[in-house]
Amino acid sequence: MQRLEARQYIPIYEADMTKNISLLHFAKLDFNLLQALHQSEIREITRWWKDLDFKTRLPYARDRLVECYFWILGVQYEPQYSMSRLFLTKVISLASVFDDTYDIYGTFEELKLLTDAIERWEIEATDSLPSYMQILYRALLDVFDEYKDKLINAEGKDYCLYYGKEAMKGLIRSYHTEAVSFHTGYVQNFEEYLDNSAVSSGYPMLTVEALIGMGHPYATKEALDWALKVPRVIKASSDICRLVDDLRTYKVEEERGDAPSGVHCYMRDYNVPEEEACSKIEEMIDLAWKAINEEMQKPGHLPLPILLPALNFTRMMEALYQNIDGYTNSGGRTKDRITSLLVHPINR
Repeated sequence: MQRLEARQYIPIYEADMTKNISLLHFAKLDFNLLQALHQSEIREITRWWKDLDFKTRLPYARDRLVECYFWILGVQYEPQYSMSRLFLTKVISLASVFDDTYDIYGTFEELKLLTDAIERWEIEATDSLPSYMQILYRALLDVFDEYKDKLINAEGKDYCLYYGKEAMKGLIRSYHTEAVSFHTGYVQNFEEYLDNSAVSSGYPMLTVEALIGMGHPYATKEALDWALKVPRVIKASSDICRLVDDLRTYKVEEERGDAPSGVHCYMRDYNVPEEEACSKIEEMIDLAWKAINEEMQKPGHLPLPILLPALNFTRMMEALYQNIDGYTNSGGRTKDRITSLLVHPINR
């Protein structure tokens, strides 16, 4: 991610005997001023999260707000996307709680009710849900209502709300599909698994929401139609997200009794040992990266900035899941990176 690279490169440049003092001064000033903006955003997001009190009310869910903000910061760090970062961080944080609800906590009957309520997307559907799901459902509706006023109406693009909701509904449908497979004992083949799990990775949804957050001139109907259909670059990004996650977490998930991962689906379908399955999945990740690079380089009908969220989400997945699941286990490298970007300014 670019800000992390800047944080690491500035001290190297400072030690260079041929450095330009004015350029160095402005680089430090730029980093520290933008860091101050990011810190103010973290404070605002933290107040929102504390008010929700999920730690007490939904104790089964992972509490990873700062990690979610860090994830989004790697996608859109620029000052003009402050409102978008706030929106995306709230959305990805709620998506993480929905993921935990579908994966480890909700009963099959409760999950069907939740899926139906999100398809309806209206406050009246709240009463059909168990009390703990009502908390999460209201939080989702409130976030979209808040940013309808702050982000969408300010741009005069009411149609964006439709795309944002549809993208979130697609994510929830994919969570429900996984829950159906788990609770009914249906074993997906590898292709079925990858088609659905690429959506459940959250990247197709987040890419749509990121485009909405970019506003004028990028959040056009044409661009959002394109993104909602999960074109090649977004599909490749989503495949990488899912497959990298699988390689880092499949052993833990197996011990926990979760549904079969992509590694296990591949082993079963192709009758190969674990090591070979992992090697083949690494090859698939490489091919998906080639697809992204091809899409970024070929001329098209969409401006390059519209493609950047898909690329940057993929970069962040590789950064967070390098060797381990750095989202769930966010000590060590992830903590150090967050600290360097959001806590310590560069000494002038």
